[in-house]
Formats: sequence, C-alpha cells, structure tokens
Amino acid sequence: MIKKATILLSLIFPLAIGFAQTTTPKGARLANSIAAIAEDKIITVEEVRRELQPFLPQIQADSQGDPVKFRQLIEEMESDIIQNLTDNVLIVKQFYDDKGQIPASFVDNEIEETIITKFEGKRSLYLDYLKSIGKTPEEHRTMIKEEIIVNYMRSKMRKSASIVSPVRIEEFYEQYKQEFFEEEAIHLRLIRLTKLADESEEVLKQTADEIYEKLEMGFAFDELAAKYSNDPKAKKGGDWGWVTRGSLIEQLAEPAFALKEGDFSDPIQIKSNLFILYCEEHRPEGYMPLPEVRDNIEEILISSMAREAEEKFLERLRRDGYVRRFN
Repeated sequence: MIKKATILLSLIFPLAIGFAQTTTPKGARLANSIAAIAEDKIITVEEVRRELQPFLPQIQADSQGDPVKFRQLIEEMESDIIQNLTDNVLIVKQFYDDKGQIPASFVDNEIEETIITKFEGKRSLYLDYLKSIGKTPEEHRTMIKEEIIVNYMRSKMRKSASIVSPVRIEEFYEQYKQEFFEEEAIHLRLIRLTKLADESEEVLKQTADEIYEKLEMGFAFDELAAKYSNDPKAKKGGDWGWVTRGSLIEQLAEPAFALKEGDFSDPIQIKSNLFILYCEEHRPEGYMPLPEVRDNIEEILISSMAREAEEKFLERLRRDGYVRRFN
C-alpha cells in the first residue's frame, strides 16, 4: 500500500502543486483545483460544488444570516460530500476487484430514462448539458455506470443486516419503553357552527338543536358535519383524528374527554361559536403493547444494523485503499 501511494503521489504531486498555487490566502480554491484523490481518480472542487449546490438553500436557512455559521455549515457539508465521493471510488474499485459486471443494457436504460425525465426526451438538450459540465457522452456513461455500481453495492451491504431476532426486538422495547408511552386520547369529530354577522344567536341555537335532534334520531355524525359544520375539517366529516387533553382548549377538553365511545355532547357555546363533539374511540394512557410496535422496532433495528454494516465495510475500504484530501 505504501509503494502504491508513493507511485500515485509521484505522478500527481506536480499537478497538485500547480493547483495549490491558485489557492487564495483564505483557502478558497478554483474550480479545477484538487479537492481529493482516491486511488487514481482526482476529485475536483468543481465536482464538490456541483454536489453542494442543491443544499445551499437549506444551509442558508439553517445559518439564520450568521456568516460564521454559514461558512461552518458549508465546510461541514463539503467534507461530507468529499467523503462520499471518495467512498464511491473505493466501492467501485471493490466491485471490480470482486469481478463484478454491469450489463451494458442497464446503463443504456438509465441514460435513456435520464434523457426522457430530465431533458424532455431531447438528446440535443442532454448533449448541451454534458457540454456545460465539461463531460463527454462516454465520460457521463462511465459516471452512470459507477452510480449503478455504488447503489448496488450499498444495497448489498444493507441487505446483509436484514434479520432481527425476536429477543433483540424485546430488549429494544424494554430499553426504550418510555418512547412508546401514549397519553390518554380520543378520536374526535366535531361540528362547529359560527354566527354570521347578520345572524342572531337564536338562529345559531335553532340550527344546533336541529342537528342534535337528528343525532338522537340516529343520523350519522360525519354526514351532519359535512352538511352543517363551518369547520375546516367539515368535508372529512368533522374528523380531527386522535387528540389529547392538552391539544384542546379547556372548554372543549373537559366535555370531550367525559364522552364515552359513540357519544356526542350537548351544544357548547364559546363566544360566537357552537360546538357539538363526538367521541369515535377512546384510548387510555399507557404503553403501546409490543405486538403493535414490533414492526416499527424491527424497521428501526434493521436500519441501524444496515448503517453499521455499511460503515464497517467502508472503514475496511478506507483502510485498505488510498485517499488523500486537500484542504
């Protein structure tokens, strides 16, 4: 490995010196300068900038106008991008070391899909784009092929950690049981009647009484909500989903949580509004039972194990491969 690194440096060092001379005192680099070298591939600053571009709006928002924080976030993102790009080079090398092959048709199909989805099916627009980023069709074809390889290899790493034992799921549940605690809640529907400017309160109460009578006669609450309610959820049958006491104002929380499943409340007046509440389902506070959360826990553990497996694989590639970064 030392001999290999020495040979690479002897070939690339003069070029790196030339690029380094273009660096400003503050560390800014020109587009064609070197950001990193992985094996025999040079990763330029321009490549890093291209990868960084989509993240700039979020970085600007996260920095909240602080130029120091903005620069810090940019540098962190650049570092992550360089790490990812160098990792990809090592992954591709491992693929070929393992005698892997990608059928040419896979690459052809991916390029055609790109032309259709991103360039309106026009090859001329596609070629113009390649020219704008300084890539030939053959170079772009190689990029696409390597993307397919990287996605395949990363997917392969993750699949190696797709089985979780029942014991581990139970241990996770016990360790993080507090995360599965749920407050008392009800599945709430409501009808809201709002007094118009030229209406009297008597008209509002008459409408509420009419709805209440229909409910007692057995009319469906969701149908009456869709017909009468002035609430934003009216078209959904007044369905507010699961709510806790703390999510409701006190004037509604007390009568709502006093209801039994299938019960509706008397009309409740709050300023110029009348509310009729309906409890579709009640859930007492407590821990969600393991059978209900088993699938979620399994997904969490599989995801965690996949990340660990991928990181171990990459650590080995980084240890055995050659990577040099230029600050």
